[in-house]
Amino acid sequence: MQFYVQQAVLDAGVKILFATIEGLDNHGSHPEWDTLRERELTSLFHKYGDLDVHQDPILEGFNLLHDKTGVRRRKNVPASENLIKQLLRHGHMTYINQVVDIYNLISLESKLALGAHDIDRVDGNVTLRFTEGTERFQPIGQSEPQTATPHEYSYIDDAGDVLCRLEIRQVQKTLVTEATRNVFYIIQGNEATPDQLLRETAQQIIDTTTHYCGGQGHFIEPQVIESERTAAC
Repeated sequence: MQFYVQQAVLDAGVKILFATIEGLDNHGSHPEWDTLRERELTSLFHKYGDLDVHQDPILEGFNLLHDKTGVRRRKNVPASENLIKQLLRHGHMTYINQVVDIYNLISLESKLALGAHDIDRVDGNVTLRFTEGTERFQPIGQSEPQTATPHEYSYIDDAGDVLCRLEIRQVQKTLVTEATRNVFYIIQGNEATPDQLLRETAQQIIDTTTHYCGGQGHFIEPQVIESERTAAC
């Protein structure tokens, strides 16, 4: 599997790094993680109690990225901002499975937009590019695919399936479950995000996930392309 990014997406202000972990075990949970998780969530709940999203450079950076690419703010809350708001509203974070729980907590800590996808359900390579409006998009929880909205930066495989819309909505196709063995991660920032933060966050995902779930991981700089056609050649 190769990872590509369209130059126009980088020019819009997206910063992106990928990581993979192969051979992991995503069954059950780990008591050590459960203890760490509760401690960190309590700390973050107090840390973000008086947070003004619009005064935070990284969180507001995602909203500015949406503005720049024509995405409406009200209906498209960035992923990390949404996680923080859920934590403050409910006082906890919903547990899905070990892999998802780990990257969600790291997203809360770093404020970066993170996502995980089952590699074995991806067709071919993954390209971060602007949609043309012909791609298929089936968000998690929906039974039927729909057509993607044109000109939204999205992660798309070689079959023309959107794997993640913007940094907001993941899909049924590559949903990470307890049966998942091989994962690729999206580590996305914006113009306010230091490059070093992306690398440190990718390494944290790898180190934490392999500690609790096993497997072997590394992070990947995507190849820059001018268009989707270039990636296919």
